[in-house]
Amino acid sequence: MATIKVGIIMNGVTGRMGTNQHLIRSIVAIRQQGGVALPNGDVIIPDPVLVGRQEGKLKALAEAHGIERWSTDVDTCLADPYNQVYFDSQTTVLRAQGVRKAIAAGKHIYCEKPTAESLAESLELAKLARDKGIKNGVVQDKLFLPGLIKLKRLIDSGFFGRILSVRMEFGYWVFEGDMIPCQRPSWNYRKEDGGGIITDMFAHWRYVLDNLFGEVKSVSCLGVTHIHERFDEKGDKYECTADDAAYATFEIEGGIVAQVNSSWTTRVDRDDLVTIHVDGTNGSAVAGLRDCKTQHKVNTPKPVWNPDIANPFNFTAQWENVPDNQLFDNGFKIQWELFLKHIVIDTPFPWDLLEGAKGTQLSELGLQSWKERRWIDIPDLKL
Repeated sequence: MATIKVGIIMNGVTGRMGTNQHLIRSIVAIRQQGGVALPNGDVIIPDPVLVGRQEGKLKALAEAHGIERWSTDVDTCLADPYNQVYFDSQTTVLRAQGVRKAIAAGKHIYCEKPTAESLAESLELAKLARDKGIKNGVVQDKLFLPGLIKLKRLIDSGFFGRILSVRMEFGYWVFEGDMIPCQRPSWNYRKEDGGGIITDMFAHWRYVLDNLFGEVKSVSCLGVTHIHERFDEKGDKYECTADDAAYATFEIEGGIVAQVNSSWTTRVDRDDLVTIHVDGTNGSAVAGLRDCKTQHKVNTPKPVWNPDIANPFNFTAQWENVPDNQLFDNGFKIQWELFLKHIVIDTPFPWDLLEGAKGTQLSELGLQSWKERRWIDIPDLKL
């Protein structure tokens, strides 16, 4: 049995997502479990170097989690041949610049999405990586959530018959920051800093819809800035220039219609922060982050509209839970393990920079649809 160390430059890891999901729950967890086991008995051990601009934060984070390497000099890290992989979870406005430099240095790329601020730049990164001959991947974490894994299991089994429609509800109330601290960074609400829920979430909805139901073919979107003023991390009031809610309809291949509401200005009265309701000719399902429930055709009640009497049905009690039937690990960690295997033994990894560009494309076209108040078809992307 051989131990294969993979040096990973982790840029932007002091941010909320970088710290919690990518460092602690993925890379640190993989190291604590003894690495990623390969079929021949070899083990991959990720060896990260934490990179950022604030020395104090990096040092404290490294010491807290047993990480030996940290640096404020990304160029030096890129010049070190020991580091094979560059990972980027910086803000969107900084990501393309970092990824471009890493590609030029010959590093394999794994990064958060959106991969860039524009489709043109996202495609440029994908082309650069292809021409350089380096492996690349984009985080598409929601595909590995237990609820979506169960939903995919239902789709693959033919449970739904012909799928008719999808309704997705995502969001929660993000406090303005005056009386109660805001749960999200202030740049999320400034367009000039890369903020906006369309830019943030449509990159997710693209890979979820594409991978579960089929390619998204067209979009109609209305964005809104419901809250016009918020308070930043220092308690200072600022103007919100980015959308905090989006109401969209997507046409999916095969005639499926998807209605997707995304909002940071809604109070939750559903099973989870995101729910996906799928209706088909033979059955329906509702998936959340971890759970999924079904109602088959033979178990569907027969309500009749009559507002003059009390509703005789307990609709929520007439659904059945899909059992776990397997152990579910952290979705970010699962995809990290798959990418590390892709690097070392060349196992398939379909979620590359071109797939990431599709998310940027949908965000861009969603914003265009809102601006022009019309449906927009989505062209195929090719390098």
